[in-house]
Amino acid sequence: MRQRVAVFAFLVTLPLFLSFPLSGQTPTSNRALPRTPEGKPDLSGIWQVMNTADWNILPHEAHKGFPAGLGIVNADSLPYQPWAVAKQKENFAVRESLDTDGKCFLPGVPRIMYEPYPFQITQTPQTVIMLFEYVNAMRNVYLDTPHPPGKIDWWMGDSRGKWEGDTLVVDVIDFNGDTWFDRIGDFHSNDLHVIERFTMTDPDHIQYLATIEDPKVYTKPWQMNMVLYRHTEPNFQILEYECYTFEDESRGNLAPPKGPGK
Repeated sequence: MRQRVAVFAFLVTLPLFLSFPLSGQTPTSNRALPRTPEGKPDLSGIWQVMNTADWNILPHEAHKGFPAGLGIVNADSLPYQPWAVAKQKENFAVRESLDTDGKCFLPGVPRIMYEPYPFQITQTPQTVIMLFEYVNAMRNVYLDTPHPPGKIDWWMGDSRGKWEGDTLVVDVIDFNGDTWFDRIGDFHSNDLHVIERFTMTDPDHIQYLATIEDPKVYTKPWQMNMVLYRHTEPNFQILEYECYTFEDESRGNLAPPKGPGK
């Protein structure tokens, strides 16, 4: 009798199980993509990742104040050159003081895309603008225009985009080499070249793929892959995270935050 009940329960729940996407599958939907008057996918909205890549882009265990994560790189290690392996270990040893996040500096690209804060995209035929909650950062992705001539060092690099079908492809160069990919000291040089691909898989999800090239630090290109999720809560908006103000708070110069009834 128990075996019959168990078989019956399995047959009833099997269709429900099969209806859920398997881990790692790209979310899909029968809903049509929102589009601009020009016919391009409309990326406008407020987006955020649901991963722990800002702490560590590779698969990692949890530690105090450090959540576990499956990583956004399809590998257990990065293709560092031998000297760069030692450099990353040096960075890790002084991560509390050396990470640019701890200094309230701009985090660079692609790290700004997976900081644990929301960001907003607005879109015109000429420019895709990204407004980030983290330190009020901003990216202008200029479409169908070349990079400016000469070698320029910027925290966020220079972003130039184009549409390939329904995918926005963004080419980013001209970095200063001072930012990290995560809090454990994975790094790059000023020769960093990032190629980003934004592909809407349905109205509420963007598949984000970033190819990393840096011949000074790595033996070959490698990729990050993640999903950006649209915020659909009523009245959701970008707030402020100006982390330099927390220095005053830590010194006792600011009043404690007020709670209900205070």
